[in-house]
Amino acid sequence: MMMFLEKIKSEGLAQLSYILGDNGRAAVIDPRRDCQVYVDLAYREGCKITHIFETHRNEDFVIGSCELAELTGAAIYHGAELPFEYGQTAREGDVFKFGSLELRVLSTPGHTFESLSFVLSDKDFSDEPLGVFTGDALFIGDVGRTDFFPDQAEKVAGLLYDSLFDKILPLGDEVLLYPAHGAGSVCGSGMASREFSTLGYERRHNPALQVQSREQFIERKLKEKHTLPPYFKKMEGYNLNGAPLLNGLPRPKPCDADEFDRAMKDGMLVIDTRSPEAFAGAYIPGSLAIPLDMLPAYAGWFVPYDQDIGLVLPRGSDWEAATRHLVRLGYDRVVAFLDQGMHEWETSGRQYDRIPAIYAGELKKRIDEQADFTLLDVRKPEEIEQGTLPGSTSIFLGDLPNSLEKIPDARPITAFCGSGRRAIIAASILKRNGFDQVEDCLGSMAACHAVGCRIST
Repeated sequence: MMMFLEKIKSEGLAQLSYILGDNGRAAVIDPRRDCQVYVDLAYREGCKITHIFETHRNEDFVIGSCELAELTGAAIYHGAELPFEYGQTAREGDVFKFGSLELRVLSTPGHTFESLSFVLSDKDFSDEPLGVFTGDALFIGDVGRTDFFPDQAEKVAGLLYDSLFDKILPLGDEVLLYPAHGAGSVCGSGMASREFSTLGYERRHNPALQVQSREQFIERKLKEKHTLPPYFKKMEGYNLNGAPLLNGLPRPKPCDADEFDRAMKDGMLVIDTRSPEAFAGAYIPGSLAIPLDMLPAYAGWFVPYDQDIGLVLPRGSDWEAATRHLVRLGYDRVVAFLDQGMHEWETSGRQYDRIPAIYAGELKKRIDEQADFTLLDVRKPEEIEQGTLPGSTSIFLGDLPNSLEKIPDARPITAFCGSGRRAIIAASILKRNGFDQVEDCLGSMAACHAVGCRIST
């Protein structure tokens, strides 16, 4: 049996978890909820998972600790500053051994008060640190967000500075960095696309660490702007009290059009995970469009937890990917998918709708001619700051359902974003809320750059 360490990436969430082991014993750090992958890896290496470590109470996904403990009997450890309803407390200085591997606990608050980091050593060679699992304290290219406690904003930013500069970075420039998230995560911004680094490289090149003082670091953190999806509150509750056990991935039922239609009439929400082009061409009235790979980023903004969910998929086999994305956010009521997809719906003779797709050249012409229409830009505020089209109305996509009254009266409404993928989500939300004259600008800002639209900064 060989010493091993593997990273498991949950696509969409950009969440990174780890399994490591030696001499028949293994530990998992920040497991995801669909956790059979860790059991399989441990089995491959001839190890038993004996410990599960949480770096902090995660906000953006359901932690899989209870699920994995149910499968393996492993003990769960997390920080002491929250009243967790499961697991045990780990405190700074605690040491856990797995053959020649050793994990030493550091208390590294700032992102959250109970945040922990775990320092890895190979005792066969040295007592010196080899790597560190930093959770959401330190990322590759960024540091953790500190906006979860707005009434204590300066305090938590200061705590993160102390954790970084007094505890993590002094471990040594050569120490390998293992963060809990990568590029694309909502838990930070500006993360590097690579997923390998050292503390020394980050100390020299991570923009968030290039500060002259504690005060300057705090000032930088206070100026940051992050989105706060409503589903974070659900994750907080699940990750404090323990989420319901899945006992395996839910398997939605393949339904024909009759069954699917009946379920919709009984209150099932339909999420259409096909491409923007496919949705615009034909969709089931009342559907919410969220392209498959965007489910982790946007389902938590719009999907309630008290409704059954039915899926329209690019391919029937995509039910598993869609279901995994949703259960990681706590959506367990994925009950059906439309067998044979939209073709089944169309051949049943049922009504379908469409959303006109607007070419960027046509959009440029409308703007130049000052045509009467509403250009609805749903990009993030930091994108808006980089440039907008003349006369556009900016409402961030996540805020759209609660900001419909801010939409101007001019029709049609043309949904617009960076590439057209978020725009189709916005268009479907508008249609679900009774707006009839809705369009989608496929290509959106990327296409507008290509065709020479006037862009105001």
